[in-house]
Amino acid sequence: CNLQPKDAAKMPESAWKLLFYTLSWSYGIYLLFFTDYPFFYDPPSVFYDWKKGMDVPTDIAIAYLLQCSFYGHSIYATAYMDTWRKDSVVMLLHHVVTLTLIAFSYAFRLCWGKLRWVSCLSRDPCGPLNPPCSLCPGRFWFRLYWFPLKVLYATCYSSLQSVPNIPFYFFFNALLLVLTLMNIYWFLYIVLFVAKVLMGQMKEVNDVREYDVEDSKKT
Repeated sequence: CNLQPKDAAKMPESAWKLLFYTLSWSYGIYLLFFTDYPFFYDPPSVFYDWKKGMDVPTDIAIAYLLQCSFYGHSIYATAYMDTWRKDSVVMLLHHVVTLTLIAFSYAFRLCWGKLRWVSCLSRDPCGPLNPPCSLCPGRFWFRLYWFPLKVLYATCYSSLQSVPNIPFYFFFNALLLVLTLMNIYWFLYIVLFVAKVLMGQMKEVNDVREYDVEDSKKT
C-alpha cells in the first residue's frame, strides 16, 4: 500500500484490532438487539432473580470466552508486540481490569460482566483511540454518557435494590469506575488532538499518543 516504514510497522496491530472489534461489536449488537435479553433497554434486569451458581446461557458464555481470550492476549500484545505509546501503561491497566471483571463475573455467576455488553457500542472498529475515528461524537455519547447512565447506575444503585446483599459489590464497582476514569483520560487525548488541528499545530493526521523523534531518543 506504499506505506511509510513507521506506518507499515503498525499495520498488523491496526488490522487485527479492526477485525476483532468489528466481530465483537457485531456480536454485541446481536445479543442486545436480536435476542430476548433486555439488558440495553432495562440494564437493572441483569440482577433480577439472581442466584449463586446460576447457569450461564450459551450465547453469553461465548461472549465471555471471546472477550477473555482477547484481553488475555492483549496484555501480552500491548507489552511486547504493539507500538509503545504514551498511554500504553494505561492500556495495560485497562486490559487487566477488563479481564478481571469478565473472569470474576463468570466465575461467581454474577451479572456485572453482562453489563459490559450494554457498553459494547462504545467499541468502535477502530480500537480504543485511533484518529480520525475517535472524532466521532458517538465516542463521547457511548463511553461518557451511556456507560455511566446504563452500566454504572445499574451496578451502583439498581443492584442493591434487587439483591441487597449482593457479593463483591465494592470490588466490581471499583473496577468499573476505574474503566470510567480511563475513558475520560482517552477523551482528553481526543480533545488535545482536535485542539492541535484547530490551532494549526498539526498539518497531518497523527496519533497524539505517539512519541515524536525527540521523545523517542529520550525514551
